[in-house]
Amino acid sequence: MVVFPNCKINLGLNILRKRADGFHDLETIFYPLPFCDALEIIPGESLQFIGSGIDVPGNPADNLCLQAYHLLKKDFPHLPPVQIHLFKNIPIGAGLGGGSADAAFTLKLLNDKFQLGIDEDALLQYAAVLGSDCAFFIRNTPCLATGRGEILEEIDLNLGNYSFLVVHPGIHINTGKAFGKIKPGVPAQPLRELDLKAVERWKDILVNDFEAVVFDEYPAIRAIKEKMYAEGAVFAAMSGSGSAVVGIFAKNKITGSLWEAGYRVFKKV
Repeated sequence: MVVFPNCKINLGLNILRKRADGFHDLETIFYPLPFCDALEIIPGESLQFIGSGIDVPGNPADNLCLQAYHLLKKDFPHLPPVQIHLFKNIPIGAGLGGGSADAAFTLKLLNDKFQLGIDEDALLQYAAVLGSDCAFFIRNTPCLATGRGEILEEIDLNLGNYSFLVVHPGIHINTGKAFGKIKPGVPAQPLRELDLKAVERWKDILVNDFEAVVFDEYPAIRAIKEKMYAEGAVFAAMSGSGSAVVGIFAKNKITGSLWEAGYRVFKKV
């Protein structure tokens, strides 16, 4: 069975405060986009993980897909060994949540394939153990996220009448280091109080707190955002802690040549 873990983008990202557990309280809007990896799980004689596509740094044994398997195996000892094949297409360290999506889709696929009977609430709890934004991919619908990103509230936000441009400049952002440079603070107006229907006003009201620290270190990422606006974007912002930048355009109005700079580009028209 093959599924296609998709990415997410952040629309606004406020870092509110550092918590006693070392994490940060935040608020953001997660929005799914169909920029995907491919994940296949089949029964095997022993547990095996095979990666292809974009190279994932680190020990393959620590891959989030395997962590998701082991997490379920603790509570479902009858879960058989499997062969997991992940084709990695979503860039690493881009702020697009690719690894979290892979983990969440592994949970869902194992649950469905082996009829474990885990309901959505329990899947959300498992996902939150694996990562702060993993839970989003269990629901995979526009959500206001709070806490460290695992507390989700579905919102009515449909951007189907717009086109999206996602540009990844090939820069890997260390999220932990980026958090360390942030000065947390509560905004004057919380995200839930903003008029999210007025997309043309987002440029003035949605802020990603990571942009200031990341743009200072990597001016090329700032330049991508500026070029998107110069080429007609209704809204442009870095996603998560970066380095991918997302531009929202009027339907079928993506123009320009950002992809000619050698960047990785994804378009949803």
